[in-house]
Amino acid sequence: MSWHSIKEESLFKELKSREEGLSDKEAQKRLKIYGQNQLKKIRKLNALKIFLSQFTSFLVILLIIAAAILAVLGEWLDFSAIMGVIILNSLFGFFQEYKAEKAIERLKEMLVPRTKVMRNGKVVELDARNIVPGDVLVLSEGDKIMADCRILESENLQTNEAALTGESTPQEKIAGILPIEVHLAERTNMLYQGTEVVKGNCRAVVVATGMQTEFGRVAELVQKVKQDKNPLREKLDDFAKKIGFIGIGLVIIISFTGFFFRFSLIEIFMTAVSLAVSAVPSSLPIVITITLAIATQRMLKVKSLIRKLPAAETLGRATFICTDKTGTITEEKMQVKVIYANKKILYDFGKEKENELLFKIGILCNNARIEKTKDTEYLIGDPTEKALLLAGEKYGLDKKRETEKNPRIKEFSFSSSRKIMSIVRQGKNGYISYVKGAPEIIIKNCKSEIINGKIKPIDEKRKKEILKDYEKIASRGFRVLGFAYKTIARSANKITQESAERNLIFVGFQGMIDPPRKEVKNALQQAKRAGIKVIMITGDSALTAKAVGKEIGLIGKVIESSQFKKMSDAEISKEIYNIAIFARVSPEDKLRIVEILKKNKEIVAVTGDGVNDAPALKKADIGIAVGRGTDVAKDSSDIILLDNNFASIVKAVKEGRRVYDNLKKFIKYMLSANFDEIMVIMLAIFLGFPLPLLPLQILWLNFVSDSFPALSLSIEKEEEDVMRRKPSKESILKGITKFIVLAGFLAFVITFLIFYLHMEDIDKARTMALTTAIVFEMFLVFNCKSKEFVWKSPINKYMVGAVIISVLLHMVVIYTPLNIFFKFVPLSFAEWGEIIGLGALSFVIIEMSKIKFRKND
Repeated sequence: MSWHSIKEESLFKELKSREEGLSDKEAQKRLKIYGQNQLKKIRKLNALKIFLSQFTSFLVILLIIAAAILAVLGEWLDFSAIMGVIILNSLFGFFQEYKAEKAIERLKEMLVPRTKVMRNGKVVELDARNIVPGDVLVLSEGDKIMADCRILESENLQTNEAALTGESTPQEKIAGILPIEVHLAERTNMLYQGTEVVKGNCRAVVVATGMQTEFGRVAELVQKVKQDKNPLREKLDDFAKKIGFIGIGLVIIISFTGFFFRFSLIEIFMTAVSLAVSAVPSSLPIVITITLAIATQRMLKVKSLIRKLPAAETLGRATFICTDKTGTITEEKMQVKVIYANKKILYDFGKEKENELLFKIGILCNNARIEKTKDTEYLIGDPTEKALLLAGEKYGLDKKRETEKNPRIKEFSFSSSRKIMSIVRQGKNGYISYVKGAPEIIIKNCKSEIINGKIKPIDEKRKKEILKDYEKIASRGFRVLGFAYKTIARSANKITQESAERNLIFVGFQGMIDPPRKEVKNALQQAKRAGIKVIMITGDSALTAKAVGKEIGLIGKVIESSQFKKMSDAEISKEIYNIAIFARVSPEDKLRIVEILKKNKEIVAVTGDGVNDAPALKKADIGIAVGRGTDVAKDSSDIILLDNNFASIVKAVKEGRRVYDNLKKFIKYMLSANFDEIMVIMLAIFLGFPLPLLPLQILWLNFVSDSFPALSLSIEKEEEDVMRRKPSKESILKGITKFIVLAGFLAFVITFLIFYLHMEDIDKARTMALTTAIVFEMFLVFNCKSKEFVWKSPINKYMVGAVIISVLLHMVVIYTPLNIFFKFVPLSFAEWGEIIGLGALSFVIIEMSKIKFRKND
């Protein structure tokens, strides 16, 4: 039902109510029909289901299989380590998701429990849950609105609807009928659940409660939105599947080949299984957790609080950032940025004497005030009046001093029907009426104007000229107010509204806007260089949004909700790359934008603060709630922006890219290091040689190389070009395959060569081969730390320490009685020199190859 567009008589007839409200008996009947005025869950929270979902990742399944194989082999230490990682990661993920799914609980907390209602013709205070359609509410300044209502009568009514519509300034509300096509944010005769009265009072009839309200409809959307798999998880699952299939294939190939060459079936099977286990990057979950945890701490320093760990990485690969305007791009603080006085439009103004009267009227026809405490001072009042007060203070006028010199006599309040207000004050020689209001009303009520201190008559031609100047200012997105005054003789018997507001002397205009944050323009340029498309999505008007966009360099098409709704998904899908701003959007619009972008295979980050943003935040790859936002928005998000600043998002993108780069470095290292063992063993089998590595030796190699050195890659600093390249949408192996092939081949060659040269003593040959593989990997980890030459990247002290620890551990195993267990033998200095020499040669070859790899990139 379009409640905003029907006549009052039809309204009561449809609701079967009356101006005096319902009787208690009728209200009880309706309570049974409509249910309590509260939000209901469509999809219940299932803790067990959330916990079990942590084990659906293909990588986790692969690790569980690897752990089971280790248990069969009797390797209980490795089994315990892998299962410990799986359980810890699963518990962490469970607690994060469980918290996120409690968003609907937060919606309930936003509702105040009691409200004033007309029952049996009298005003009573009731539990808000017992409100029903047809009830008549009595609302005044400061009241939370507990249901969707149509206004019956009002006085100077303004509401704050930011949580629902995204509109940044208080909205004037009046009784009346509106056209059916009027957008939600412009329905001035309606009040909505979850918003609040900031000025005035009214009576309004309830038209919807609970889940039938606009607020409830958004709550339903939040619950119905299906959260897609995180892009990082998708890539890792794809990677794990490839590794898993390769591992299974190797077990089969090596087993059959070994059997064909008459190796012991048990020995060759155990070797094949050990190789398959080593091929699985068992430390990857730990590396991911450590990398993301470090990123979380670093992002906190740039005012971004990570709620879900994978979000830290995914933000780095975002291709689109859909940001709201108010408070994120702008300061959420109206400021006077342009004035019109003495026939001049001034964007650059100071304390010129001729403009004093304009600013004086701004603070004397004003109900905002400055409150001071011991440590700070703050403003109280309407955002527009606060802006005027600040402009006057900046000019050098002190409101307290001015009001003491000019005591208030009478006020004629602003209303949306009058669009003007006046405050009459005591002057030196009589009364002075200070007036402000809509420019066209002010000009209409003026008979003269003041120019450079001289009062001159004003005719219709001059009024049209002034209106043209007003339109020039308004066309740039400014909210413009006109200012005038008049003197009233002290002998006047009665000061009336007409005597205070007619035959005025026009002084000028003040134009206000919520200005962009200073750092946003530069952040936007950084995002552009990084290949990220930024779209502003706002509940504000297209004119205001376009003005802000122009100031920060966000240029492109501007689409309003009415136009957007008429376009098909296919049309939007093509056009969205040319659109810079969506204005007057509804929650469904924002959600639809996100869905279209995701269908286009874009990785989407969305910011929001209100209830209206929750569905889009949940659907996006990365939901970013601003710190001042509602609990609903925060609980539907992945990241909370603590300083509400768009520039902080771009800083967080940089951290996210660092995470992704470090994960790629780890995978590059692991694949280069692990697959050479497979090739060495396969070649030995084909040539009829003894096995170069025994099953236990393979697992030891896997432990030494996969532990500390691999983990040290997770704390590498970002590359210099991290914000000068496009986001990565390709496979996680993109750009590192050639490196892996070269490094793996070199490892295979030197390991097999060492084994072959010392085959007369098989235990010595195996010890030499395994030590060669370890030393090669200790050099390799430095090769992997940067795509640039290693000496150009900062020193990673943790990596140096990790390499020293790994080498010392291996030496302990070689030179202590433990060597019997692993079938190792001690090595001489000459043999160590041989191994280190080949490792160093490989290191140099890989470093030199980076020149060619960079050219190909």
